[in-house]
Amino acid sequence: MSSDIHRPPYTLQISGLQKTYTEGTRTRQILDGIDLTIEDGEFFVILGKSGSGKSTLLNLISGIDDPEAGHVIIHETDITRLSEYERTRFRRDQIGIVFQFFNLIPTLTVLENITLPLELRGDDRREAERRAIALLERVGLGHRAASFPDKLSGGEQQRIAIARALVTEPALVLADEPTGNLDEDTGKLVLTLLLELTRDAERTLIMATHNPEIVPLADRVCRIHEGKLVVTKQAESTADYVELAVQEA
Repeated sequence: MSSDIHRPPYTLQISGLQKTYTEGTRTRQILDGIDLTIEDGEFFVILGKSGSGKSTLLNLISGIDDPEAGHVIIHETDITRLSEYERTRFRRDQIGIVFQFFNLIPTLTVLENITLPLELRGDDRREAERRAIALLERVGLGHRAASFPDKLSGGEQQRIAIARALVTEPALVLADEPTGNLDEDTGKLVLTLLLELTRDAERTLIMATHNPEIVPLADRVCRIHEGKLVVTKQAESTADYVELAVQEA
């Protein structure tokens, strides 16, 4: 019997999420009571000017950071109730992260960078390499398996980062400005690839971005403003959100 039969129809459920930062003698409320539910397979975009809390929200969803209050539930696991060690293991197995600056390990080959998450959780090396090579072929870089990151272009490095994020077959993929460090044409290629791979695998994708061209592709779009989250059905106000993204870029 499938283990997914009793799984809830959402990937992510957030309730009452709060986060503050202290700067000198001042306390700044970054997120103020965020509530959000994201369904399985949804592509959800987060907009907001720099410093608005986009990356903070992604860090809380992934368990990299702790909230002052509230809950983050991924499928049936409330990660805010886990220890730091448990969150690390959960993130490794259930969450794929694509960063703006790639975060590849320079002393490892392309293949080793992709297989590392699988090896850390104890997967068979041959199976890990098989899955990594299959993903390398999907991103068009099967011929670069033995290369080191410093021999790759920025676009190639980001494609490797996408493969690394997806190799564990995570329930949730988080992308923090994944095209922000790339030129326009390369950014379009990387975005198309990321969407294609996550859609094909029926993964949930949450992306923080300033790029207005991403907005029409999303299932839903939200804006973070003064600690609050405003969510819209993308089809109802695409033009408004494209204009917002341009203004806040």
